[in-house]
Amino acid sequence: MPAVTRFQRLATAAILAGSVCLSLATSAVATQNPPGKGGIGGAPGNGKGPSGGVDGNTINSSAGGIVFDRSKNGSGGSVGAVRPTTTWTPPACWYAPKYTPEQLQKQMEPIWEAGSTGSGWDSDQRNRYVNGEPYKDFNKDKTGKGYFWDSFVDKSYPPGWDKCEEPPFWVDQGDPPPADIENAVTPEMLAQLAYAEIRVPGTEVTLAPEGTTKVNLPTWAWLDGADFKPVSVTASVPLIGIEATTTAEPVSLKIEPGTADATTYPASGVCELNGDEIGEAYAKGKAGETPPCGVKYLRSSGDGSYQLQATVTWKIHWTGTGVNVDQPLPDGEFGAGQDVIVQEIQSINR
Repeated sequence: MPAVTRFQRLATAAILAGSVCLSLATSAVATQNPPGKGGIGGAPGNGKGPSGGVDGNTINSSAGGIVFDRSKNGSGGSVGAVRPTTTWTPPACWYAPKYTPEQLQKQMEPIWEAGSTGSGWDSDQRNRYVNGEPYKDFNKDKTGKGYFWDSFVDKSYPPGWDKCEEPPFWVDQGDPPPADIENAVTPEMLAQLAYAEIRVPGTEVTLAPEGTTKVNLPTWAWLDGADFKPVSVTASVPLIGIEATTTAEPVSLKIEPGTADATTYPASGVCELNGDEIGEAYAKGKAGETPPCGVKYLRSSGDGSYQLQATVTWKIHWTGTGVNVDQPLPDGEFGAGQDVIVQEIQSINR
């Protein structure tokens, strides 16, 4: 049975039974009750097995859930997610450990008892998980020796989120998932999922002159080096001992003046990272110099302003379990606009 239909039918049965609250799909983060706490998908828990919770910037979900350590991520009110500079996107769905034998039993039996999923489907499921085709009594004889794996989806439900259609399957602890299972979680997949959790500082640049500048006056632009340092997120699945850390490092700032009547410095408008800062802070005595990063407006903004767009490009790479050398991921970018008022230089006639 396709995954969407399977979950929809389970949800309907759960509501009728009044004992299970199952969402259409499980989020990548711990927004739902973790097994061992509130139970699988909201079913009553037994207080045993993997658990989940929140600890500062670390959010973890339990069995099968991925633990995201965001303690080295960007912070502050203006942070945002990087956008890949290509059409690449992180995985939309994946398989990971999700249920202990007892948890799967507590998930399935109330649904079967409700009877609304159809006797044929219920019988097939009982045969699969109870009657030995291929699992006997939910594999309870292997309790503590492995987990049932199942599908998870990106919480934003991007295209492809419904492609993981395999029913829960057993994997012994220490063994890889079956070779024919696509999208089984790996360190590389964790790195890609961590990419989506990266947050970087806002990109409002400091300008000199600040706020209002003059026609044909070079305006210096720079970003505070203290804010623009590498950030990282680590994703892990402790149950199977794999992890990956995805790191984003600022490499350049692109200035778009908001009008064709302007000259950028450099001409490309792209200011490369200079040591630990992008651009160069204006200092007294530099008024006659050409800024290494900035803009010169050639026409007044009149009664309004120009919307200067500042976009930082971040080089992104990862390392993880069994991978000690940086592996590339697509560059990301994050930008924002700010108003710049440009006035004519007033002259006095004597």
